Amino acid sequence: MRISARTQYALRAMVALAAAGGPLNAERIAAEQDIPRRFCDNILLHLRRAGLIHSQRGPDGGYWLAQPPEKISLADVIRVTEGIEPAATHFPGAAAPLAEIWARLHDHEHTLLSEITLADILSDEVSSAGGEISSAGGEN
Repeated sequence: MRISARTQYALRAMVALAAAGGPLNAERIAAEQDIPRRFCDNILLHLRRAGLIHSQRGPDGGYWLAQPPEKISLADVIRVTEGIEPAATHFPGAAAPLAEIWARLHDHEHTLLSEITLADILSDEVSSAGGEISSAGGEN
């Protein structure tokens, strides 16, 4: 799976918003997450239009999550920035079984990314070694 810079920036911005627990302005998000400012503004606009974040103008304004961090998965954010991946293409002849393998791979990726939420990232429940979600009580 290839993740674009746009998606990486969007995920970083969303984790920053989840960690803040309240409004953050775009300038602060861009600075803290090392995201080019214009890129950050564009990403935040897309996330707002998709309903993942809210915004308010003014000195007390900024951006904040539209839902609690435990309700927003990595797949939700990736869907906004990357779109929905098309179905596997047809493979002719002897390569025909590849279509099912690609479909299964896509399903596994989607399942994993749908299970990991912003709250999981913040609580450090994602094992750095295996990319798996640990149980609430301890090690994998």
